[in-house]
Amino acid sequence: MASRALRSLPRQWRCLLQPVASQQSRRNLSSVLTGRTTVRSGQRCASRLFSAPVRNFSAQTTDAKPFEKVLVANRGEIACRVFRTCRELGIKTVAVYSQADMNALHVREADEAVCIGPAPSNQSYLNIDAVIGAVKATGANAVHPGYGFLSENKEFAQRLADEGVAFIGPKAFAIHAMGDKIESKRIAKEAGVNVIPGFDGVVETTEDAIRLANEIGYPVMLKASSGGGGKGMRVVYDDEQVKEGFDLATAEAISSFNDHRLLIEKFIEEPRHIEIQLLADTHGNCIYLNERECSIQRRNQKVIEEAPSTFLTPETRKAMGEQAVALARAVDYCSAGTVEFLVDTKRNFYFLEMNTRLQVEHPITECITGVDLVSEMLRVAAGMPLTVTQDDIGINGWAVECRVYAEDPKRFLPSPGHLRLCREPEVRVDTGVKEGSTISMFYDPMISKVVTHGATRDEAISTMIDALDSYVIRGVKHNLSILRDVLHHERFRSGRISTNFLVEEYPKGFDGHLLTEEETQELAVTAALLEARRLQRVNVSLHRDYHKIPDL
Repeated sequence: MASRALRSLPRQWRCLLQPVASQQSRRNLSSVLTGRTTVRSGQRCASRLFSAPVRNFSAQTTDAKPFEKVLVANRGEIACRVFRTCRELGIKTVAVYSQADMNALHVREADEAVCIGPAPSNQSYLNIDAVIGAVKATGANAVHPGYGFLSENKEFAQRLADEGVAFIGPKAFAIHAMGDKIESKRIAKEAGVNVIPGFDGVVETTEDAIRLANEIGYPVMLKASSGGGGKGMRVVYDDEQVKEGFDLATAEAISSFNDHRLLIEKFIEEPRHIEIQLLADTHGNCIYLNERECSIQRRNQKVIEEAPSTFLTPETRKAMGEQAVALARAVDYCSAGTVEFLVDTKRNFYFLEMNTRLQVEHPITECITGVDLVSEMLRVAAGMPLTVTQDDIGINGWAVECRVYAEDPKRFLPSPGHLRLCREPEVRVDTGVKEGSTISMFYDPMISKVVTHGATRDEAISTMIDALDSYVIRGVKHNLSILRDVLHHERFRSGRISTNFLVEEYPKGFDGHLLTEEETQELAVTAALLEARRLQRVNVSLHRDYHKIPDL
């Protein structure tokens, strides 16, 4: 009776009544954490979770490996991700680390590791001289920048070129052209890409901002020309808000980017954030690998992504992809890159920016296309052609990614600390930490990216919910609960989302899930079973002790 009741419970309750992990599960978890097998590779994402395997296009060629030794100028999960593909290609790897990351997972996964400075990023991961010193000391002949840090720094790319070291990314000119929002918008317009109505130049004064805002029509957005990650951005709805927003955006732009320049453009209300993945080589090949829906954001930073989007028609997808390719060709782009668009409720789409690097959310594109993006980046940087053409790119099922952060879901504030317990789900988990790691106050508080794939969107989401249910994290606050809540939300399940979703549905943050009547009953049954098990253990113990009492 009890076993039947146990089997009837949802997984999130059943797991409370069963051992946390079998010996085999512990072995699997160990493999996942170390990354020494294909447990967390793109191939596992395909082969374990859906029938169509990832196509290893690179393996079909007879070319020699792109490089002998690659240094990854980054940390955490993205460094581990690049190392995995390098190992598959037989490439030796070098990690760089700050003093705070001495025992980090990415340091252990590399063949060699070099300390490049103290914990603060500007003294380590952003220190160009220190990174190039590590390149010279180890004899690395190529550098992958990951994302963030120096990944979109044109000076770094140029310094490597001057040293005769390959930068696994685009040329310095493309980084510069696309990194400046004013310049990139001008180039996009000339390339025939849809742009948001606005002023093409720099807004010099508050008075200019008010005048331009009235000409464009409220609401408008003020944003830093050199910005990114939601910094230096203000949405304003009237003249008074312009006065306040101009000063705040300028101050934040100077603080974050050492560049005071602001631009102004029409603010698209109820927008979706949809981006197009690109690959281009030095042989004239440039293709798009479909879209990623990235509208679930907090403070302009993505939280849940999926591919493809529920909103695009094949015609819109093709138009966005072709415009993204046109923009890449306009700056002679080569490597992986992403063109971000805002899409309104009528499927009009407008250029937002181009990220000249590998995106955090790249795994979901790998899942639906079967292309290892890191492998292609390595090949392109070595002067090799892409292994895929536009005709090879289809859409195989649906993929979802959840970013698991060490943060307070109530206020979305970082929660640094010691990861006392960490047991990952049996799906693709890209991570740079393990049980016993420290989530540092110096860096992004991401714990991992959980990636699931299914034949349909519902299947991918259901697999993700199960994965989040089985994910165990102790020692820091985390956002697993709100991720699960969003995945269950009627608006998300129906695809009626926008970049305002979290603000609209969780205006005061996330206080926890309010149980439905059915869930309350399930919890009561679970509690009863737990109590029955406890009493059974007590009875067994009393019975055993009784038989130990000697006869008098």
